[in-house]
Amino acid sequence: MAATYRNLTATAQVKVGAGKLKSIFVSSGTAPTIAVYDSATASTSDPVILATFTGATAGLYNLTGDDGGVYFSKGLYVVVGGTTPVISVFYE
Repeated sequence: MAATYRNLTATAQVKVGAGKLKSIFVSSGTAPTIAVYDSATASTSDPVILATFTGATAGLYNLTGDDGGVYFSKGLYVVVGGTTPVISVFYE
């Protein structure tokens, strides 16, 4: 399956339902923070896929789990912080 992407400048629900997180690219921002949850709603109480980390500008974070990514079952909810962050989330 080909990866899909979504560009984010703020916290967002990226996908509802099962899928696979492939990578995150940080384009710009000052100390951009990113956390990813397996959630079908805007919730941080669901399982954590990636705990909060500060991304390097510019930096590519490939996830190398099963078949080149990390599976999620409920959805993909990404929390973005920092000053003027711009990130791209690649998923299936």
